[in-house]
Amino acid sequence: MSDEVEEVDHSRRRLLTAATVGTGVIGAAFAAIPFLASWKPSTRAKALGAPVEVDASKLEAGQMLKVVWRGQAVFVVRRVKAAVDQLGGHDAMLADPASIDSTQPDYIKASGAARARNPEYWVGLAVCTHLGCSPLGAFAPNDSFQVVGADLGANWPGGFYCPCHGSKYDLSGRVFKSMPAPKNLAVPPYAIGANSRIVIGVDDAPKTVS
Repeated sequence: MSDEVEEVDHSRRRLLTAATVGTGVIGAAFAAIPFLASWKPSTRAKALGAPVEVDASKLEAGQMLKVVWRGQAVFVVRRVKAAVDQLGGHDAMLADPASIDSTQPDYIKASGAARARNPEYWVGLAVCTHLGCSPLGAFAPNDSFQVVGADLGANWPGGFYCPCHGSKYDLSGRVFKSMPAPKNLAVPPYAIGANSRIVIGVDDAPKTVS
């Protein structure tokens, strides 16, 4: 009788031992899932660095839209031809007309007063270079821009106005002299296709954009 009891006890011990080990392995596996997942980039992290595509052909002349790229707001402006033709006419009013001390790709610097791969469209960060406020569009020449109570002057050629501390930029994001902002608005890398599809965050347009 004692042998039978001993045999049962041994069987129970083996079963309990196996169950305990099994539970430990399963627990370790579940504990490892969050740890391993932490090594993978999150969807948000991927999105912050991903290029952003914009169909700029839907913009009317004189209109602007704002998109987000890498957590920063970016302006896409469709400029009227008359404004583009006059971009070089107020260089004497600007602090850095040639954009020498500006953040931009080399191909933007080489484009002169237009600061654009296609003069019709201007792309730039919607971040004032003074303290990071978001400028507003005031595209009409001599626009007093009463929305913010700012008189931009009779010689205003059209551009951007920062409501925080009064910095003014032209339609190429070039800052005027004697402004709080020290530099022109930054221009991110971007590509533009023949169908006016702009890809912000790349220097060369993918084949699907051309």
